[in-house]
Amino acid sequence: MLLETKRTARTMVTALAAAAAFTMIVPTGTAFAINEVSCAEQGDFLRIQSHHSTGLKSEDCYANAGKADFGGWWIDKISTGNNDVRLHDANGSVVTIPRHRVVSYPNRPPKVNAIEIL
Repeated sequence: MLLETKRTARTMVTALAAAAAFTMIVPTGTAFAINEVSCAEQGDFLRIQSHHSTGLKSEDCYANAGKADFGGWWIDKISTGNNDVRLHDANGSVVTIPRHRVVSYPNRPPKVNAIEIL
């Protein structure tokens, strides 16, 4: 009986040690939580200058991978920073813009429903 108790205790300790080692060694999953950040901060953020059909203008900056609603605003200028970006256009097309690019749309800006940082 004592031998069986020791064996069970040893098995539990080994299992706990393996679980602790696994937790410390295996990296956590990638976060997919795009979030808006201040454009005043220094960094290689996604920066978008846009306007709405109501006449409002905006400059917004984003960080972290993920997808966010952009509400059908017209993009005048986009700087991708250190991000590969997809624009989900209102006409259904998806445009990918690689990192470290600045694109201006002076004549025919795209109307974008969603933005995505890859």
